[in-house]
Amino acid sequence: MIPDVKFYLSLFLRRIHYFLLVFLIIATTGVFLAVTLPKVYVAQARLLVESPQIPDDLAASTVRAESYELLRVIQQRLLTRANLLEIARTFNVYEDIGKMSADEIVNDMRNRTRIDIPDRMDRTGLIFISFEAPAAVTASQVANELMTQVLQQNVELRTEVTRQTLDFFENEVARLDSDLAAQGARILEFKLEHKDALPESLEYRRNRVSALQERILQINREFASLTERRARLSELFEQTGRVDLSEASLSPEQRLLRELQGELAAALVIYAPENPRITSLRSRIAALEERNRTGPDSGSSELVTAYDLQISDIDGQIAFLSEQKEQVEAEMKTLIASIDETPKNAITLGTLERTYENIRTQFNQATEGLSEARTGDRIEALSKGQRIVVIEPASVPESPAAPNRKLIAAAGVVGGMGGGLGLIVLMELLNRSIRRPVELTTALGSKPFMTLPYMTTPGQILKRRLTIAVILLIATISVPLVIYLVHSYVMPIDILMVKLRKMAGL
Repeated sequence: MIPDVKFYLSLFLRRIHYFLLVFLIIATTGVFLAVTLPKVYVAQARLLVESPQIPDDLAASTVRAESYELLRVIQQRLLTRANLLEIARTFNVYEDIGKMSADEIVNDMRNRTRIDIPDRMDRTGLIFISFEAPAAVTASQVANELMTQVLQQNVELRTEVTRQTLDFFENEVARLDSDLAAQGARILEFKLEHKDALPESLEYRRNRVSALQERILQINREFASLTERRARLSELFEQTGRVDLSEASLSPEQRLLRELQGELAAALVIYAPENPRITSLRSRIAALEERNRTGPDSGSSELVTAYDLQISDIDGQIAFLSEQKEQVEAEMKTLIASIDETPKNAITLGTLERTYENIRTQFNQATEGLSEARTGDRIEALSKGQRIVVIEPASVPESPAAPNRKLIAAAGVVGGMGGGLGLIVLMELLNRSIRRPVELTTALGSKPFMTLPYMTTPGQILKRRLTIAVILLIATISVPLVIYLVHSYVMPIDILMVKLRKMAGL
């Protein structure tokens, strides 16, 4: 065991220059970075998402999005290219900003900015906004600017949503009101155009048709009665030459003629037709009749006038009934046509009225929505809804948050030691030469008598040591110099490290 330890110790001492070379390069790099990396100050602002001051069951805001959703939108707005460039130029975040491209500025600003927002399950509502900068004042200024933009963006987003909602419902109410008026005008126009064939008057028109049918039957009965009366009157006048006039209206000759006719009728019952009395009565009657027919002062004209008056009156009544019957039939025909047209009108009117009711329902809903939108807009205008308040603005940090110089230097030293040892181990693993009697015995299968070590002169030893010392010195000086030149003339080390981390996927 002890010979093996001595052997490995001798190997390490033999290759210690490799160890020192790697150790010096890594350790020097770490120490140089610990010394030269710029200070990074972190300023942080804290905000809180407050619940609505007015309960939702009394008056609710029209902003239905969750707070974390709005905060996500705000976060994306803050990290836009234009906004980050404006902040970087306004607060002079970079001393050599003129030498940096816009993409480099934006990427570095996004890496320096941190916005921690609560998720859906987080009920604390705390928001943390932090920014890293080489100067403490710059870090606090940028963090406070981001905090101010968060507050402004929150107000703008919420008022924008409520304003859009209010505008939508105002336009919708105006549109539906116009549609409602237009549909009402169409219904009114249809009713005026078909006012005699509407469903609401159908029962009245049916009853009216029944009444008109009864009236036609009554007219027909009256017409038949008058026609029969006229025929009887004409027949009576043709047979008797008189009409049934009252005694007061007869002339003396007519009365005498009627008396003689009565006596003739009574005498014929008693006497034979050839009786002189009968003959005398007939002669007197014939003379009176002849006188009534031919005499200018006779009463025949009065009989004819009375007959004509009655016939004319009956004809007038018949004509009136005929005219009335035509009117009734025309009205009944019109009513029947309107009754036949009513079902079609009922379907059309029903469609128009259903459309009107649908529009009216939408109008009522839109009116309710408009009322809620106005309430929600008023709530957001007065900041009575959900809002973001500042708990603590970003203050100027007193000490830098990064880099941890001791840790970087220690990491460089430890990493150098590990790298040097790893190189030596790798070299020994790759070396297959025989260097010990045990290895020779294992390779040949026989034990050697003795082994002779390689002998070096003092000059060779001195030369080898001087060479190693020069190489170590060059490495110790060149590595910090290269890092300094890269940092000064190519790219700042902190930005280069960020890019290297991105390229490595860290």
